[in-house]
Amino acid sequence: MSWVGAHKSGAGRRSGVVTALDVGSSKVCCMIARLRPVEESQLLRGRTHQAQVIGIGHQKSRGVKSGVVSDLDKAEQSVRLAVDAAERMAGLTIDSLIVNVAAGRLKSETFAASINLGGHEVEAGDIRRVLAAGAKQALKTERQVIHSLPTSFSLDGERGIRDPRGMVGTQLGVDMHVLTGDAGPLHNLELCVNRAHLSVERMVATPYASGLAALVDDELEMGAACIDMGGGTTTMSLFADGKFVYADSIPVGGNHVTMDLARGLSTRLDHAERLKVMHGSALPASSDDRDVVSVQPIGADDGEVPIQMPRSAMARIIRARIDETLELIRDRLNQSGYGNAVGKRVVLTGGSSQLAGLPEAARRILGRNVRIGRPLGVAGLPEAAKGPAFSSAVGLLIYPQVASFESSQTRGSLMPRMTGTGGTFQRVSQWFRDSF
Repeated sequence: MSWVGAHKSGAGRRSGVVTALDVGSSKVCCMIARLRPVEESQLLRGRTHQAQVIGIGHQKSRGVKSGVVSDLDKAEQSVRLAVDAAERMAGLTIDSLIVNVAAGRLKSETFAASINLGGHEVEAGDIRRVLAAGAKQALKTERQVIHSLPTSFSLDGERGIRDPRGMVGTQLGVDMHVLTGDAGPLHNLELCVNRAHLSVERMVATPYASGLAALVDDELEMGAACIDMGGGTTTMSLFADGKFVYADSIPVGGNHVTMDLARGLSTRLDHAERLKVMHGSALPASSDDRDVVSVQPIGADDGEVPIQMPRSAMARIIRARIDETLELIRDRLNQSGYGNAVGKRVVLTGGSSQLAGLPEAARRILGRNVRIGRPLGVAGLPEAAKGPAFSSAVGLLIYPQVASFESSQTRGSLMPRMTGTGGTFQRVSQWFRDSF
């Protein structure tokens, strides 16, 4: 499939079903959607199809810590329950799905490659060859290529060409963004899905999926950072000139805020989580100490009276962890080399972005404009799933529409199937190829 999605009239495109599995540290969510061809919209010009969610199931995540599978049995059970619920709602059985990856020490690298054309027109085969040459450079022991994307082409030294097909030249070059992860955590995630008698069509980096769901076209073109704050990890994706150019992750998320509260207030984890959701805030602690919350101490009997504690004490604990997380993200953003490319645009998404006062804290620490990003351009989502916590799951449903931008080498020989189930993703690719 060519890396540039060609547009035909809506009548020439077909519908199909795509399944996404978001395995997070706090929840496992499965979505089944029917993709229907749509006419171009102003906000989301890159979308060729609209996803209509026909089945959704989500479960509390067990056996996953900071995005890494820590207990195969528990994680498999969570996956099974989420998939079963989605299948029952959709009234169909699935055998393969697109899964997200947040762990494995994601690392973005850029590579350049070029091939000799001999003066003839650039064809699809030439593009495949130059992408393969770029992707080969990224292969390292114990690392696995997750994404291998062209950011721009050059022809005889003329840079910034988006689609070189049909042009004539002697030298075709490509600049590529290659995202790799540790092979171990990726293998274990796939093993967990396989044990539930399902196969993985494709693994997609969580920050990329979240960006696809939460950013509008103008943000993608002008440059923006999407920060997905999950339970166990915070991931960041940077987009510029409509391309995904950088990703990073840190193993800190909303669960760490809950743990800090449980320790600081000496209360149970479930009670700390409830306090965080009901009364938590990342805003500066109020000087008015008359505002109190009831804290149930660990080991207290049901009959015991809860301790009354100033809400400002709780706010101080939350703010310390949130500030530290945002400072880490700010440093990673500055080190990426794309700080200027994304300008002042930051979109926060993920379940932990719903904490009161978080956009204000992010504006203060990142020094940029911040908005909360919710999944866009998807129909049929229940009200409970329209919030930022479901951005990465929705992004996985959108991903096949841009999958044509991937180097086919990455999908094939560079990312071997560990399951022996063969190329289900090839069938999706074939369907998209036929649909355009």
